[in-house]
Amino acid sequence: MGTLLLPPRPLSSPALASVCLLLPPARLASRSCRPFVAQRGPFLGLSSAAQGAQRAAASCPRTAPPHADAALMLAHAEAGDFAQAQSIWAQLLLSSDAPCLLAVVPRLLPAYARLRRFDEILLVVRELCARDPDAAHGLYQLAVSCFGASGELALMEDAVLEMARLGLPVDSATGNAFVQYYASSGTVPQMEAAYRRLKKSRLLISAEAIRAMASAYISQRKYYKLGEFVNDVGLGRRNAGNLLWNLYLLSFAANFKMKSLQRSFLEMVDAGFRPDLTTFNIRAAAFSKMCMFWDLHLSADHMRSDGVSPDLVAHGCFVDAYLERRLARNLTFAFDRLDGAAEPVVATDGVLFEAFGKGGFHASSELLLAATGGKRRWTYYKLLGVYLRKQHRKNQIFWNY
Repeated sequence: MGTLLLPPRPLSSPALASVCLLLPPARLASRSCRPFVAQRGPFLGLSSAAQGAQRAAASCPRTAPPHADAALMLAHAEAGDFAQAQSIWAQLLLSSDAPCLLAVVPRLLPAYARLRRFDEILLVVRELCARDPDAAHGLYQLAVSCFGASGELALMEDAVLEMARLGLPVDSATGNAFVQYYASSGTVPQMEAAYRRLKKSRLLISAEAIRAMASAYISQRKYYKLGEFVNDVGLGRRNAGNLLWNLYLLSFAANFKMKSLQRSFLEMVDAGFRPDLTTFNIRAAAFSKMCMFWDLHLSADHMRSDGVSPDLVAHGCFVDAYLERRLARNLTFAFDRLDGAAEPVVATDGVLFEAFGKGGFHASSELLLAATGGKRRWTYYKLLGVYLRKQHRKNQIFWNY
């Protein structure tokens, strides 16, 4: 992709030197890089990468219907007919309808990415930037998103480098998308290097990027590094809710370091954070695996005193622990301390299932609820009865004569 890059421009503002922090040192040594000012923005998801292009498309008449040729081009591209779509693009680019091409770019570039036409993505971006320089920032953000979603990390680096050479700012949305794509498609060392570059650029990591990095650590069973990462981000950060503390507790719970788990929970409460349902269920999952019944019941009492309603995951932790010790007759006592007569819901953060998976009662009950399709009113007691009968039948031996 080196031949696709535009010729470098001379550096015009030494105060814009923070762009180089988002680029690898090896690439900076071989290419001239025009710095940029790192803008601090709100937490935006990956879908926000297309917002710049959509705002630029606002210059098109809103009252007029979309051009028929542009819609036809988009249909060809999404159907996989690249040659026909490219032919219509070349015609529209030279016509009076060229300004309205910005309206179809948020769908056209992902279609090209699915066809693995990554060279055309950069060509489209350059052609539109030559006509409308104000739309360049949003278009390059969309290109970075397309490359990253396709796992083309080298092309994503090239797109960010080209943004820097054009003097375009790499804002919080682009920087966090950069980290998320490395977390989903790269290795753990590459992801950590991208995170360090984001920190050096003085951009705040978003909640979505934190989740992506946490999922990468969990998938590799690197719970110690997960705890270090969360500590580095800062447990006192308030705008992410309980996410950081829950991940910190999960790093101990998944390794069954029960004393560290309890100590961290007390530190969370002392820091002024109120435990939520996910916090309680992370502890309950660890207690259930270890069959620590006393701690399970204390956790249920704490939930009730804090006004937190237990969900299907919490009930499942009790069921799995009691069945593991063959104490099924005592489950009604445990369900009385929870909310066995309520309708079953699942309100726990999915990060817990990435580390522990779903328990037997939880998975079986979800299948039963999906099969009935809401035609019958279920409670936790009814689900427990069905599950116990299933477990009883599973333990029987049937002979076929």
